[in-house]
Amino acid sequence: MNAAEPITVHCRPDGLGWSCTVRVGSRAGVTQHEVSVSAAELDRFGHGATDPTSLVDRSFRFLLEHEPKESILRRFAISDIDRYFPEYPGAITRGAE
Repeated sequence: MNAAEPITVHCRPDGLGWSCTVRVGSRAGVTQHEVSVSAAELDRFGHGATDPTSLVDRSFRFLLEHEPKESILRRFAISDIDRYFPEYPGAITRGAE
């Protein structure tokens, strides 16, 4: 598990929220993920943010502290993380302050 992996996040508006493409790693060791963030999820986890990019970046750093990039789901909603890691909501909102 390597929380120092390079992470790039690109979010675009999508209906009532955003769809974010996340690339983790470099060159041959890259994984790509699609993450949806609803307005309610951004409000819950984003600590007043109006754009989900920082939330998604922090969320992937959290995930990389707990598992290798290859184990991260390829497609998920940001709120799915706390189903697997109950400490996520507290950790991610503290990181936004």
